[in-house]
Amino acid sequence: MRMRKKKNLIPRMERCAPCRVQDGFALRGRWREALMPSARELRLEIGCGKGRFSAETAEQNPDVLYIALERVPDAMIVAMERCQAKGLTNIFFIDGDAALLRDYFAPDEVDLLYINFCDPWPGMKHARRRLTHEQFLILYRGILREGGQIHFKSDNHDLFEWSLFQFPKAGFVLSDVTRDLHGEGVRGVMTDYEEKFHLLGAPINRCVGAKEPMDPEPEFHPIAGPTRGPAGGGTGQEDDGGGGETKT
Repeated sequence: MRMRKKKNLIPRMERCAPCRVQDGFALRGRWREALMPSARELRLEIGCGKGRFSAETAEQNPDVLYIALERVPDAMIVAMERCQAKGLTNIFFIDGDAALLRDYFAPDEVDLLYINFCDPWPGMKHARRRLTHEQFLILYRGILREGGQIHFKSDNHDLFEWSLFQFPKAGFVLSDVTRDLHGEGVRGVMTDYEEKFHLLGAPINRCVGAKEPMDPEPEFHPIAGPTRGPAGGGTGQEDDGGGGETKT
């Protein structure tokens, strides 16, 4: 099921211009300086979809700069309008692709990265498209600071178990691994998709991967995406859209 086209998309996008980044490449290495010099952290969400998680997380942490990546405009407009309705000034959106993250962000620029309910891409022939594939994780290493974290949630058991083997290969130490995040009550901010399936009784998987030093650093091979940026660097939202096909 794909995202329905939104009415009056262009004028709605124009009204959300204050929270939309027109040229993410131009801000590489100076996101905080340009958008929020007082921010204590820069956090990035890949495939924000309709933005419930983005908006509520940004609202709870007003001293953190949030960047939400989404490649489906019909999903991103809902997310931006959600944030504007809350009066948030610490979150900005990029209409872009996860394969280009090293073009958008400089080394060590990101403190925390969220991947929520990405497309599982069933079948091993599609494995390289998964946002938790080793090569994507190595891509993220190039923008995360030392000790920076990836927070990964999924309702897909097979994807989650497969992903647990990918993180260590890319130099991430796993912690907070759970296969039933909300088993004893809701924990943390939910996405719309997450709430729907939690209410249906589906267990939610979650883990945290922290970047550790590797010598030598794993070799990064640029990932093919719909477009290529100036420095060279796909993504993730089924149903709701996606910067890497994620469901939020």
